[in-house]
Amino acid sequence: LHKIQLQFSLNINQQANLIPGLNLNALGIFSSGLPVLPPAAGPRGAVPPVAPAGYNPFLSHSSHLSGLYGVPPASAITHQHSAPEQEVVYLFIPTQAVGALIGKKGQHIKQLAHFAGASIKIAPADTPDVTERMVIITGTPEAQFKAQGRIFGKLKEENFFSAKEEVKLETHIKVPSTAAGRVIGKGGKTVNELQNLTSAEVIVPRDQTPDENDEVFVKITGHFFASQTAQRKIREIIQQVKQQEQKHQQGAAVSPHYSK
Repeated sequence: LHKIQLQFSLNINQQANLIPGLNLNALGIFSSGLPVLPPAAGPRGAVPPVAPAGYNPFLSHSSHLSGLYGVPPASAITHQHSAPEQEVVYLFIPTQAVGALIGKKGQHIKQLAHFAGASIKIAPADTPDVTERMVIITGTPEAQFKAQGRIFGKLKEENFFSAKEEVKLETHIKVPSTAAGRVIGKGGKTVNELQNLTSAEVIVPRDQTPDENDEVFVKITGHFFASQTAQRKIREIIQQVKQQEQKHQQGAAVSPHYSK
């Protein structure tokens, strides 16, 4: 068992390098004995001080390391010269888990939003019999990391997944239609590499009609760390495409009479 836990830890340390700009230790991933969220005003026990069995969204249920709990000091998070870009992620959770995520009088979801520094909204159900509900999370990469990690953990704590079952959820992110081909890669090479690298399932649905912002959806399914790594890698591709487009536009503006 100790060997298995050690191997998981090694894998996490190796995979941590795949998420640029995020310091997992600084974000409180492996801190122990810290509160799940700031204590709520109300009856004792409304918010458990720690998750049952110290659930960690990265590790199997057998691990005794604490999970994504505790707020890191502001100085611990990587600072950038410009404000980090706000990202929107659409996370799908079981319909029966909505009440647990919201909490009594909305206390849990308010605390979670404050803890993560993110906007968290639950979209209304299209029909009464839907099995999943969409959670719309808006925030910086760090806020996404904390909010999504806490939601994965909450579903495990509330037993929406069995003790031996890994929490795997589907997330959607929007990418510019001009970047969709780069995410897929020639003959599907890039998307296959993404899946092998992250262990998440990554799908760019075919024949999508771009929305009013000329964006299309990418679907990512996997456990928390797999999903996070895939999200970050796809965001990297988007940035590369945007930078190339900007360079091309600047080059065209400087040399309008010459073609490359």
